[in-house]
Amino acid sequence: MTAASDDDVIRGVIARLARPHRSGGVAIERAALLAAGADFGAAMTWIHARGGRSETPPVRAQRGLYGTREAPGEATPLRYILPPGALNRASDGATQGGETP
Repeated sequence: MTAASDDDVIRGVIARLARPHRSGGVAIERAALLAAGADFGAAMTWIHARGGRSETPPVRAQRGLYGTREAPGEATPLRYILPPGALNRASDGATQGGETP
């Protein structure tokens, strides 16, 4: 596979799993990415290369039997937020043949 076809495959998976976000962009659930069976590392690289950011759950200080066992700052992101237009091919910075801006 070439880099362009890999990019198209990842874009297709993310576009299928993405849902509208209140910021105007799209949100992709971490669990959905993992369940899709896609290369998670490649998808994360693709998301971050297009300005995506992770959204972590709020940290709550709970104690007792059902308190959190994670140290503060180690929360796993629940979803990833992409800015508006990130799923468009034009947002890659690649120019299509013969097109002028």
